[in-house]
Amino acid sequence: MSVSVEKKIEELRNQIIKHDYNYYVLAEPIISDENYDKLIKELEKLETENPQLVTPDSPTQRVGKDLTKEFNPVKHKIPMLSLSNTYDEQDLFDFDRRVKEALSEKEKVEYVVELKIDGASVSINYINGKFKTAATRGDGTTGEEITTNVKTIRSIPLKIDLSKVKKYKLNDFEVRGEVFMRIEDFENLNKERESKEEKLFANPRNSTAGTLKLQDPKIVASRKLNVFLYSLISVDEEFNSQQENLKLLKDLGFMVNDKYQICKSIDEVLKVCNKFEEIRDTLDYEIDGAVIKVNSIHQQKILGSIAKSPRWAVAYKFKSKQAFTKLNDITWQVGRTGAITPVAELEPVKLAGSTISRATLHNFDEIQRKDIRVGDTVVIEKGGDVIPKVVSVVLSERAKKSQATNPPEKCPVCNSKIFKPENEVAFYCENPECSAQIKGRLIHFAARGAMDIEGLGDALIDLFVDKGFINHISDIYKLKNKRADLIKIERLGEKSIDNLLNAIEKSKSQPFSKVLFAIGIRYIGAGAAQKITDHFNSIDDIIVADEEEITSVYEIGPSISKSIKQFFSDKKNVKLIEELKKSGLNFISEKKEIKQTKLTGKTFVLTGTLSSFSREDAGARVIDLGGKVTSSVSTNTDYVVAGEKAGSKLSKAESLGVKVIDETAFLKLLEENE
Repeated sequence: MSVSVEKKIEELRNQIIKHDYNYYVLAEPIISDENYDKLIKELEKLETENPQLVTPDSPTQRVGKDLTKEFNPVKHKIPMLSLSNTYDEQDLFDFDRRVKEALSEKEKVEYVVELKIDGASVSINYINGKFKTAATRGDGTTGEEITTNVKTIRSIPLKIDLSKVKKYKLNDFEVRGEVFMRIEDFENLNKERESKEEKLFANPRNSTAGTLKLQDPKIVASRKLNVFLYSLISVDEEFNSQQENLKLLKDLGFMVNDKYQICKSIDEVLKVCNKFEEIRDTLDYEIDGAVIKVNSIHQQKILGSIAKSPRWAVAYKFKSKQAFTKLNDITWQVGRTGAITPVAELEPVKLAGSTISRATLHNFDEIQRKDIRVGDTVVIEKGGDVIPKVVSVVLSERAKKSQATNPPEKCPVCNSKIFKPENEVAFYCENPECSAQIKGRLIHFAARGAMDIEGLGDALIDLFVDKGFINHISDIYKLKNKRADLIKIERLGEKSIDNLLNAIEKSKSQPFSKVLFAIGIRYIGAGAAQKITDHFNSIDDIIVADEEEITSVYEIGPSISKSIKQFFSDKKNVKLIEELKKSGLNFISEKKEIKQTKLTGKTFVLTGTLSSFSREDAGARVIDLGGKVTSSVSTNTDYVVAGEKAGSKLSKAESLGVKVIDETAFLKLLEENE
């Protein structure tokens, strides 16, 4: 092999990379498609003749030949949080107030307003300037690896020229953004599917999310996915602002949406949001709102985050699009808690990119308040552009003989008695063995984000419950004993059942936090489950804990603690836990290696604003040193750390004689023990 061949290959790669950037990122091609194809073919020929020179970052390696059998879990170095939503001006003013209350009065706040792209979130890791891995958001802590599929997106560079950013060392960094499909490409995809008599996608977001999870990268490549990047993250470097973040991404060759604006006040933010809403229908991609972020990264760190979302950013959702249609019927759905929810069965109508035939009516009080009746012409909209709901009735078109809607007298599924608790709007089926409740609990348990049992979806759960193979969560782990019966079920067979049983076995490795979330205790979401399992060593410790101890867990309130105690006061639920333990599920917290220091076993309460870091970061440092962080002050509290604007917790600490320290003393205490 001559040096000239190696040099020629490198020259061709650089030319193709440059043309990809011009075409897919800048939308300014400088050569014809025909000449571009010639460069690709020439490179392919040279690499075929010299296979030892093929590298993963070569343009010829974008579309892999191997099928992706499974999407492995990827733990995010920094959580991928979802945003809290706001829907009106007052919500934005409240967000601004909370930001300013949490910061020092000397701090000036600046906001960046970006378009909220309606797509699928992705995180991409680069090592030494080369594309390494890509992952979905997942539950925010752990996503799924989709490297092979993301590599097919031609606006994403496989190799970065790090010399373009000399200010920072970027040997190991992540970029995060939103993968989307342009409206024209989405419509072409649906036309193609229609011609093949395949099921159509409801909207570009659904088609994007579905495409990213396909096993064949060739099909992914054919669907013309695109991406806007909005975040640059490095464990080794600290950036100054979100504005700088966006500029750095652009300098590195990433596709950045340039419609963002910097605002000095929340009034300016609101004007920009309204402007974005006006241009919404002129764009060639879907947006469903604006994202408002505190510009300063330093201020972002002080503000920190709650379980699911950052305190320094919020999504402003645009007004929902509406449509008129006929309400053909009202049916009643039973959920996993027994709550009976009314559903509107509608004359199908097109709304915001999808066909709507059903919509939520929330509860019977809502039906009465809006006087919704079967046969009415109703106005529907997508709440936050996601869940369709009935907004109002067109009374002028109501039939004279229409009758008011009555609540159900018995459970629509099992015909059992129903009851309505005081101070609640929902009716409940009182039979815990109701098949709808059983199915709901099983669907929740097996879902992604919970036990993540691939293949055990709604349809299969319906089938297994109806045939009597499953009646309780614990029965899932006994299915292996019924393999011979399962493989006889029509349209299933040996291979699919073995895949399912393997997925069930694999789910036993899920961490304690996922298991706690999966068993379906009321009010326990994924974030709360993580906080509770970080505090308690095992399920046994949670079962014996009193409400006060559970409430002392940082950001866990009385409604959650009461729900936990009610759940475990039922002997059937305690028996369920014992059965799941025998099946091999994990009910013990992951043991972190904790230093033995003078803070080991000490309990801290953090209150007010800390200028050096967020309360979450401060709490993490305490825990690393063996201490505990709780949310309420008691005689068992060892230290109350009082930042700026400390409130009632400081007063209570002083009244109980608990030691109070300021931020300077707190930092000194940490440093002495690290």
